[in-house]
Amino acid sequence: MNEHGKSDIPVVPVKPPNKAMAAAIDAEVVEERGMAKGNTDSTTRPGHSAGPGVSNGLDRVREVAQKDKDARFTALLHHVDFDRLWKAYWAIRPEAAPGVDGVTWADYGQGLEGNLRSLLERVHSGAYRASPSRRVYIPKADGRQRPLGIATVEDKVLQRAVVEVLNAIYEEDFLGFSYGFRPGRSPHHALDALSVGIERKKVNWVLDADLCDFFTSLDHSWLEKFLGHRIADKRVLRLIRKWVNAGVIEDGAWTASDGGAPQGASASPLLANVYLHYVLDRWVRQWRRKYAHGDVIIVRFADDFVAGFEHQADAQQFLSDLRERLAKFSLDLHPDKTRLIEFGRNAARARVARGVGKPETFDFLGFTHFCGKTKNGRFWVRRKTISKRMRAKLAEVKDQLRRRMHLPIPEQGRWLASVVRGHLAYYAVPGNTDAVAAFRTQVTRLWFKALRRRSQRNRLNWERMNRIAIRWLPPARVQHPFPNVRFDARIRGRSPVR
Repeated sequence: MNEHGKSDIPVVPVKPPNKAMAAAIDAEVVEERGMAKGNTDSTTRPGHSAGPGVSNGLDRVREVAQKDKDARFTALLHHVDFDRLWKAYWAIRPEAAPGVDGVTWADYGQGLEGNLRSLLERVHSGAYRASPSRRVYIPKADGRQRPLGIATVEDKVLQRAVVEVLNAIYEEDFLGFSYGFRPGRSPHHALDALSVGIERKKVNWVLDADLCDFFTSLDHSWLEKFLGHRIADKRVLRLIRKWVNAGVIEDGAWTASDGGAPQGASASPLLANVYLHYVLDRWVRQWRRKYAHGDVIIVRFADDFVAGFEHQADAQQFLSDLRERLAKFSLDLHPDKTRLIEFGRNAARARVARGVGKPETFDFLGFTHFCGKTKNGRFWVRRKTISKRMRAKLAEVKDQLRRRMHLPIPEQGRWLASVVRGHLAYYAVPGNTDAVAAFRTQVTRLWFKALRRRSQRNRLNWERMNRIAIRWLPPARVQHPFPNVRFDARIRGRSPVR
């Protein structure tokens, strides 16, 4: 607030939004939740008070973004201050790999206050220069290599701070079915929404879609146009331009970045969500309203999304229109990972009647989804760990055990316990107990073989090995509630009258 009691958040005055209420309703109905609190159809004019009880800073940015869907923010960089940079540094994983300068998290922290104040001065004076990303490759479950861009610690700190500021705006814009890399949302929330949507809506066909090389195909000119819908602060736009144009260094050679956003950079997930918000999410919402003849659901996590349809004709038309839509923005669907399959409560019966066997399955966020039934015969979406994911993880455990073979058993046990615990934390969902139990069993077998190789006179037998496994490895138990329970608790709250 300034001395006259007015809001000091500069926005570019534009015409009042004429469809804000409809947009808000749609974003909420996607997840079957009630209307958000507040006047989503009201307008906010420059100079109006943000209201009592609203603190200076991002709370007011968030309120303006919520009330005025056409507002463009002209002054955002001042929210990137020393405290925000300090918090961003401590949010980085200390063991994260260094960038091209070789500076680790610990190295940067040696003179942390001086480093952050120097960074802050360079950012606000315009002297900051983004460093190229260091290209590394990590193996994927299908045997291919995924390229990652490792940013320097300083770039990570600044990107995290700027992303926090921009999230105050875009979290008010992003639609309900977008889950990837958003505050307060996780892969399990997306999995819950998908299962509940298929079970509660009239879904008979599923489109399992994957964008082909999305992070390398992202068009910079379109990205800048999309950002310009909300961001009018040229300094922030200039920072983002520096990050995406910084290039990569691989084997000592620098390569320009004509397109895409480096996977691994702190800003890339937000930029990807902004891009797909305008290219895909808003278009899907409009398509469902104008062209669908039956129920349509969609869940997106980053560049991976699944859509469900009541009618096959809707699904086929959607897929055709989607390809045409994506082509306008230099994107395409992966030919091998995009499939339209018959899936839902009626799929098994319909396919048996046609003599074509069981319903097909699809993979999403680490799980194979297939049509199942509860003990009382009710349809539900069963989920099982993707087989190739589990095999790849076990191969990694086997390799690591060879390297740790001569360490004391307690040290090996603590490490393996963390591996099994992490696996259970993600995959131990209802209906997947057999798969996670099999993972623990295979880890025990690998450990047994590694311990027996330590000596030719080893007296280790399975009776003793089982005692060791019970001592160190956590049991395979379900660690997640049923999707509908968590979905309803998260979306509707615990009040029975809401």
